[in-house]
Amino acid sequence: MFNFLNGQASPVISIVMIVAMIALFYFFMWRPQKKQERETKNMRDNLAVGDEITTIGGIIGKIVAIKEETVLIETGRDKVRIRILRNAIRSVDVKAEDAQ
Repeated sequence: MFNFLNGQASPVISIVMIVAMIALFYFFMWRPQKKQERETKNMRDNLAVGDEITTIGGIIGKIVAIKEETVLIETGRDKVRIRILRNAIRSVDVKAEDAQ
């Protein structure tokens, strides 16, 4: 294992350390990122008319219509309608069934 006479570690210890670092990288970086991407995709796939959303740009509105890749939202007191991409939605603040 470790040779105290010349101060060098054996190749087995070096390989084990590299594998351990890769495992730590996987569990602390890559895996949580993939989980968050999965949750975001699920949220965007389950949008419904009436949901109150916030966009990545900070616009808050209520979903009026949904097409394949776009969403029509109504925002403000004047009920201004804006068409945005699904990918521009950051979060669903209030689900349609919760608002009633």
